[in-house]
Amino acid sequence: MLVTDSPYQFQKLVFGELTITQLHDIFQLRAAVFVVEQQCDYQDIDGWDKKAQHLLVYDQQILIAYARLFEKGAQNEKYAIIGRVVVRQTHRSKGLGHLLMQQAVASLSEKGEAPAIKISAQSHLKAFYETHGFVATGNEYLEDGIPHSEMLIIR
Repeated sequence: MLVTDSPYQFQKLVFGELTITQLHDIFQLRAAVFVVEQQCDYQDIDGWDKKAQHLLVYDQQILIAYARLFEKGAQNEKYAIIGRVVVRQTHRSKGLGHLLMQQAVASLSEKGEAPAIKISAQSHLKAFYETHGFVATGNEYLEDGIPHSEMLIIR
């Protein structure tokens, strides 16, 4: 169930339900943060968007946050996965990231099961993800030139 007691509008859609405008806005937001702000050159359009659920958060008509979700088995046989977690710079430090993660975790548990969830977290955000039940599983590694840590929620 999507958040309803928030000033923001949450939507969860599969790829085929996205409008052209929504898809454009997703790619624009991910590029603004990951490519421009974080100066990371990587292949964002990786073919996995077609198999994902897309959690979009709007303020009025502006996409302000997003996460890409994979149910267990869609990308990994052992884990559900949350990726491409992003909050527009203008909307950070307002608790929106916490709302986004609460909704992402809840969305992956909607069908009556509570799968283990994996995230490849930027290492500087480990403490943030720990507040949502994630635990680091091993050593830090570089992903696209940025230090990351694999983190899991095991249930």
